[in-house]
Amino acid sequence: QVQLQESGPGLVKPSQTLSLTCTVSGGSITTTYYHWSWVRQPPGKGLEWMGVIAYHGSTYYSPSLKSRISISRDTSENQFSLQLTSVTPEDTAVYYCNARSYFADRWGQGTQVTVSS
Repeated sequence: QVQLQESGPGLVKPSQTLSLTCTVSGGSITTTYYHWSWVRQPPGKGLEWMGVIAYHGSTYYSPSLKSRISISRDTSENQFSLQLTSVTPEDTAVYYCNARSYFADRWGQGTQVTVSS
């Protein structure tokens, strides 16, 4: 029943910060045992897991992005967000938010983000 919707700018300039928000409906981001991830897919490449925030608020990040990534949440708005700093054209991708539990795997529709001047 959980539904996810990504939102944020589709164009970001190099060296700036990419910021996206995932709005959750049909369930709470604090629901026990759910974890909430950001995943991206660069053009012509496979899915890349970026990081996760667990239902209790702990975060874990891909080692390749750890120095640049931050995932946070706003429980009052039932949202979680992605910030990726110092972006380059290599960060151009379709970005997805994802919700997973023992028996559920839900995805947003994805949003294209292009890094270009």
